[in-house]
Amino acid sequence: MPIKVLIIDDSALVRETLSQILNSDTDIKVIATASDPIFGAKKIKVERPDVIVLDIEMARMDGLTFLKKMNETVDPIPCVVCSTMISEGSENAMKALEYGAAELIQKPALGTRKFLEESKVRICDAVKSAYKSTNNLKKLIPSPLNNKRTVQPKLSADVILDKPSALSTPLETTERVVVVGASTGGTEALKDFLTMLPDDAPGIVIVQHMPEHFTAAFANRLDGLCRIHVKEAQNGDSVIPGQALIAPGNYHILLKRSGARYYVEIKEGPLVSRHRPSVDVLFRSAARYAGKNAIGIIMTGMGDDGAKGMREMHDAGAYTIAQDEQSCIVYGMPGEAVKNGGVDKIVPLTNIAQTMINATLIRSK
Repeated sequence: MPIKVLIIDDSALVRETLSQILNSDTDIKVIATASDPIFGAKKIKVERPDVIVLDIEMARMDGLTFLKKMNETVDPIPCVVCSTMISEGSENAMKALEYGAAELIQKPALGTRKFLEESKVRICDAVKSAYKSTNNLKKLIPSPLNNKRTVQPKLSADVILDKPSALSTPLETTERVVVVGASTGGTEALKDFLTMLPDDAPGIVIVQHMPEHFTAAFANRLDGLCRIHVKEAQNGDSVIPGQALIAPGNYHILLKRSGARYYVEIKEGPLVSRHRPSVDVLFRSAARYAGKNAIGIIMTGMGDDGAKGMREMHDAGAYTIAQDEQSCIVYGMPGEAVKNGGVDKIVPLTNIAQTMINATLIRSK
């Protein structure tokens, strides 16, 4: 059965646009729309949706209040927060995550066809990942597919960076760099991981699937919780011990090397594995420019972004770690990486930090 969606937004234009986008996917069906949470609650009594797409700023009751109340109920409905307020007020984004939002997306701009098409993929994926987290489901549920449906081509990291070769693999050194990929459930998983690290942890580069304007606030929030410094990456930032760099939303991030110095390149480009930033792009760059000097970590997330890149890291001599199924919100990305043969160690979320530190100490001897 299609995923049943209720849209709550005070803009008639947004309700209509989101309905068209979601209904164009045969796995999704919009069953109702409402102009505010009060009307939305009445629609829920008539027919319960599987997922709610929720605005923040609305009359009578704001979306954050509704979200908090919804997740305090015995049987909450997963909510995707879709709001222009996210880019303007980062505090709203952090509160939405705190109150239990399954996904955060920005309202699509209607100016260009290309942007709308790319937004369509993200919006539909966000609804599906929210649905698959219902009732703490720990693994992906195959959904019925219609072979006649037109699907946007799924591009590989080849469009950004050539595959690493034996000739391009750098010599091993004592300095280690860590690359991390995460998606659905990753905001909390990254917080747990990073807060466990000592202040002299190896330099870290992170891709967390997030829209533009989220990542700076997310990094600032983590920086206040961790012993290491956490910041949104800027082009040319050095990868140094005691610091984690988070890829900015809507840009790819690559690990590069100049002499003994590792740094990041922030790059525009097409979606890779239907994401930008893409974990596959980061992992491929680590395979190419760090090789045996890298440690790769893949965490909870929907889909398979990072699976190919982690195999490339593994083949280049890097040590690779995947979060186990039991501790994942969605065992998509780690599961695909394991299936692809690119994972050296599978561990619970609570053990990832220590496993990484142990691998660093062993490889530095």
